[in-house]
Amino acid sequence: MIERPTVRWRNQIAEQDAEIAAGTLAPEKAYAVQLWPPAFTTAVDTVLAAYEQDVAVVDTTSDEAVWATVETVVVGLNQADEEFGAIETGEREELAEYIDAVLTGAGVDVAALTARGGHHRGELTDSWRDW
Repeated sequence: MIERPTVRWRNQIAEQDAEIAAGTLAPEKAYAVQLWPPAFTTAVDTVLAAYEQDVAVVDTTSDEAVWATVETVVVGLNQADEEFGAIETGEREELAEYIDAVLTGAGVDVAALTARGGHHRGELTDSWRDW
């Protein structure tokens, strides 16, 4: 299974919490919880879990169906990000790569899909993305 970006975010928060507890990191130097607040991370995780379920049952031979799953996950991530504004360049790249990887794992040729739609592979999420 492809690891969600939220796993890395939570791990970084836990590592910094442990460093603070050990006295090796000053609390004001702990940035992870500021970048990925728990409520934001939970919201993103919920959207990604739904995406994984959608991709597991989508007709991968139908461009329209696959594009619809991409639109759904991107719009969901837009909504998750509205309150926090936490999706910046690094997160955007991680999330876009994850969306691509889940499709690839389901047997979708993402390069061909995007090309048929008149896009470059790196533009998979661009049509709906606010982040």
